Amino acid sequence: MQAVLNYPKIAVIRPQGFLNATNAFEFERDMTTALAQSGISILVVDLAAVESLDSAGLMALLSIHKLALSLGRGFQLWAVAPSIRIIFELTQLDRVFEIVDGEVELAAT
Repeated sequence: MQAVLNYPKIAVIRPQGFLNATNAFEFERDMTTALAQSGISILVVDLAAVESLDSAGLMALLSIHKLALSLGRGFQLWAVAPSIRIIFELTQLDRVFEIVDGEVELAAT
């Protein structure tokens, strides 16, 4: 289960639990839908509630990163737990993704 919050020009997705082969397609679809909305300039994925990430979840993130670049939109990962961050570091994807420490705190207007 994940929540999609919309702020002016920013879409925030907050996945929970496991991002794996079981739900990676749904996760990618939700991110694509959020990124494709008109007026959205950046997609933020808040990973604070994610407990584990497998290769399918990682591929979904990479796919959306590529889509965001092709659309000229931003893509950020927020609140990546140390147990998840190590995956990005081992795969050297911490150099690809913009990773922001802390949780997303945006004021809805």
